Amino acid sequence: MTRASETAQSIDLLRSLRSVRRFTSEPVSQQALDDILAVLRWSGSSGNRQTWHAIVVRDRELLHGLAKLEGYARHLAGAALGIVLVSAGEAAENEAFDEGRLSERIMLAAAAHGLGSSIGWFVGRGREQAKQLLSAPAERVVRTAVSIGHPAEARGGRRKPLQELVSCDRFGER
Repeated sequence: MTRASETAQSIDLLRSLRSVRRFTSEPVSQQALDDILAVLRWSGSSGNRQTWHAIVVRDRELLHGLAKLEGYARHLAGAALGIVLVSAGEAAENEAFDEGRLSERIMLAAAAHGLGSSIGWFVGRGREQAKQLLSAPAERVVRTAVSIGHPAEARGGRRKPLQELVSCDRFGER
């Protein structure tokens, strides 16, 4: 494979990533999960501190319980598994930024295996309740979860034209 074709494949993967919130009942292979977790391990973070801890959730009852909490993670209920990120609770801004980076990389690793995924957030009381369900330490922060599974349907995607999203040198300049 040439470098140009490898680049084209990588760009296609990045460009095609979409959130998937409906899944089939087919399980995620151990190889796919191992690859996703390897990407998680090698993901960058603020100061290269990797202050997160990931909890892989496969238990159906637990996924349903997490999906019911206050926030935006109902899609966990139908996923084959979820990966819940537990932050150190030491630097809120940096950790939120790192969680976003890490979540997107988890989604890309899942997509490389043909899996669908979506980022979810726990808000308000949902954060404390998620911590309790997962037995996370009190000082930690539980805010982000990624659902992963085989997509139940193909997803397309409309996107704004590039000229509506990008300026040159100054905002609004073409």
